[in-house]
Amino acid sequence: MEASASFVKSAVGYGTPLPATERFKSLDLLVKIIVPLGLAVSFWVALQMGSLDGYLALFSLRTYHKPLMAVGAAYSLAFLIFQGVRTFLWWRYRPFALPPGPLPKVTVIIPAYNEGAMVEKAVYSVAASDYPADRLEIICIDDGSKDDTWEYMQRAQARCPELIRLIRFPHNKGKREALYAGFTQGTGEYFVTVDSDSVIEADTVKQIVAPMLQDPRIGGVAGNVKVYNRSVNLITRMLWVRFVLAFDFLRASQSKYRFVFCTPGALSAYRRQAIAPILEEWLHQTFLGLPSTIGEDRAFTNLILRQGYDTVYQRSAVVYTMVPETYKGMCRMFLRWDRSNFRESYVQLQFMFSRYRRRHRLLPIIDFFIREFEFPLSCIFIPLLLVSIIISPVVLVKFVTALTLVSFILTVYYLSTERDMDFVYGVLYAFFALFFVKWIRPYAFLTLRDGRWLTR
Repeated sequence: MEASASFVKSAVGYGTPLPATERFKSLDLLVKIIVPLGLAVSFWVALQMGSLDGYLALFSLRTYHKPLMAVGAAYSLAFLIFQGVRTFLWWRYRPFALPPGPLPKVTVIIPAYNEGAMVEKAVYSVAASDYPADRLEIICIDDGSKDDTWEYMQRAQARCPELIRLIRFPHNKGKREALYAGFTQGTGEYFVTVDSDSVIEADTVKQIVAPMLQDPRIGGVAGNVKVYNRSVNLITRMLWVRFVLAFDFLRASQSKYRFVFCTPGALSAYRRQAIAPILEEWLHQTFLGLPSTIGEDRAFTNLILRQGYDTVYQRSAVVYTMVPETYKGMCRMFLRWDRSNFRESYVQLQFMFSRYRRRHRLLPIIDFFIREFEFPLSCIFIPLLLVSIIISPVVLVKFVTALTLVSFILTVYYLSTERDMDFVYGVLYAFFALFFVKWIRPYAFLTLRDGRWLTR
């Protein structure tokens, strides 16, 4: 066992993202010069033109005289206030400490489909973790891959036969079926799920189960998802920053009221008692008359929350996951996420007003409506903004300067946790998302019945 563990630790290279290419280093330097200059110019223009006066107008009664303006202003004001609440909760958040005493038996489940060589890295990163080998079980499921995924799984098992168990489906059944096989055949007291395109840090298995060892009311734990291929191009670097802002910030604040609404597929942990009663319902979930094939992670979280369990976030449990490196691939990823989010928001709405648990019921409701109202309101006000720009081009200048400064304020969250110059990609992403990503959510809503995975 020591020899195989030694090999694994030297073979993985987990714990840090892939290094930057020379080509990207030059582009990275250019971005880190141009964006700060743009921020300085935007700040000067904002002072000259009063671009931020609109935010001050939210506190004026005159803004609420017209019905449409009143709706937009009321939502904006509610969003800003709740963002302040989130910021306070995020500031108060601390990772759960690992309690003393013996560690429990843990089953790590790694489903894979057409993953190729990356699945071997994923398996090795788990096998090389510092969790006691006699308390660890790794189950890898090949979901009917058509490439060489199975061969890479076999090679990993040959290195660590004591830890790794393989399951192979004769044809593709879907990620839920693969996870279900792991859940039903695993022997651990706790389950950890890791995506096959992800690698974990050495202490991640310990860290991800720590909250549940501290508190029996916790049924699910979300890990800290970072981007493995962050330095490939502009898209992956922007996604790196977006993951910190969208996932770390939101999940840390939600963790304070024990309602992390999605335990991600890339890295999550579950208590056996919390998932045993819901496995069949989760596996056979339908929506609009069709089997639910995507969004298995958020669906699982909803069922755990509905039983009265808490879900929390563990920042110290880190996983690095591959993200799409092309615009087309990124759009497909977001499209899959948005389709499943529409479905699971509807599911969440069905139980969140009930007495599904004794405490922390108000803030999840407020969080829900702040998130869900953004979509219909953006469908109304973005076209109105475009009309205003056509009528008066100066509106565009004010809007661009305001968006630049507001996006910079949001990247303060990134700076406080990562402490590097990549915050400039958060400013860049704000514009990229507005012009190239905003269309995805309306299209996802119109194509809800499409349950294709799209990125495999």
